[in-house]
Amino acid sequence: MFRFSSLTRTFTKKWWRVPIGIWLLGAVLAVAGFVVYSIFFVRREVIDYAPAHSFSVRDPEFFGSAHALSDPLAMEGNKITLLQNGEEIFPAMLEAIRTAKGSVNFEAFLFHSGTVGSLFRDAFIERARAGVKVRVMLDGIGSGTALENADIEAMRASGCTVVYYHPTRSWRFDRVNRRTHRRILVVDGRLGFTGGVGFADEWQGKADAPKHWRDVHAKIEGPLVAKLQGAFQQHWIGETKQALSGAEEFPLLGPVGKLRAQVIPSRAFSVAPIPLIQAVAIASANRRICITNAYCAPTDSQVALLVAAVKRGVAVDVLVPGPHNDQPATKAAGRMAYGKMLEGGVKIYEFQPTMMHSKTLVVDGLFALFGSSNLDSRSAAINEELDVSVLDELFGAELESVFDADLKQARPYTLEQFKQRGAWERVTEAVTSLFHSQL
Repeated sequence: MFRFSSLTRTFTKKWWRVPIGIWLLGAVLAVAGFVVYSIFFVRREVIDYAPAHSFSVRDPEFFGSAHALSDPLAMEGNKITLLQNGEEIFPAMLEAIRTAKGSVNFEAFLFHSGTVGSLFRDAFIERARAGVKVRVMLDGIGSGTALENADIEAMRASGCTVVYYHPTRSWRFDRVNRRTHRRILVVDGRLGFTGGVGFADEWQGKADAPKHWRDVHAKIEGPLVAKLQGAFQQHWIGETKQALSGAEEFPLLGPVGKLRAQVIPSRAFSVAPIPLIQAVAIASANRRICITNAYCAPTDSQVALLVAAVKRGVAVDVLVPGPHNDQPATKAAGRMAYGKMLEGGVKIYEFQPTMMHSKTLVVDGLFALFGSSNLDSRSAAINEELDVSVLDELFGAELESVFDADLKQARPYTLEQFKQRGAWERVTEAVTSLFHSQL
């Protein structure tokens, strides 16, 4: 006991004599450890699903099985209008904003100053000055340095409420890596838009030049709009502590079409819903699987599901970016899966005219999935995403025809090309594999 007491007294007298450099080093290591933990370990749980081919997308048990982690009941009575590229997407969204009478709710990952950004900025400002409640939520990284402070200040001065999701100027390192990748516009609670587009000049035009990216978005009418509004409120209330309510936010929405559909939002600290939908859809295919994805880095289990589909006679076509790609690291990470896919009979095509930014899945021309999610680890486990699924013959056929039109502007990527890739490609694949969870 005496020795222990002596040691305690000695420590309490001398702990402060530890050099300041040691204290600083300890503090730096503690912060660095917290940052590493926040980046690599704060994430949703992602399960590697391997469902058997026991039913098809046409069977009644399909929809509930696929959507069990989101909402297993399809919403009836919706109308969804596909919009392709900036020349269709932006005019439709701007027109909807200009007609707003009560509220405009907008959430975006990427919003940049420029021609497109100015059009939306001015539309928001005009409606706010007219007395419409305009709420704008932007991601601090996707809409960071490329968005000028003057644009934010102009919107706020006009009466718009502009906030950032998980602001980057924060001590909450556990939140900085978790970004909103969603694209949501809801006008008067009655008209919604979502998809993959970014609000920047790269998305102008009709995808016929390298500077005009290829993308797909959608205009949504019917009961499904309430689900979009709910997804927006989920993030809005988290950042502002303000709830949305009333007829201008959640009006009664009757049927306006015949589509059965569902909104699938990814939420923090939950089991990832999109990988389950993808897995069940792939395992349920009988005829054809069409995948378009901007950042395609499938897991081993997803590759196995695609190869298994080929073995039972399903045509599997995957369309990815070609020579125009804004994220070479993700492309390198995804290329590691190409070998097994090609050996298993999966056909891979690279889009040639410009950057392919669409994220769509069509199974047997009946089940369709589109939205913000990429086929990669970041979308599955980290980012807040939002996708829409549709179970309808006509809509599925329409999205499949969009896929086939894009395929005509693509070149096959063959197994021989994969085997002959150069040393630099192999090195980048090896390096990016270390950060696969973040890509």
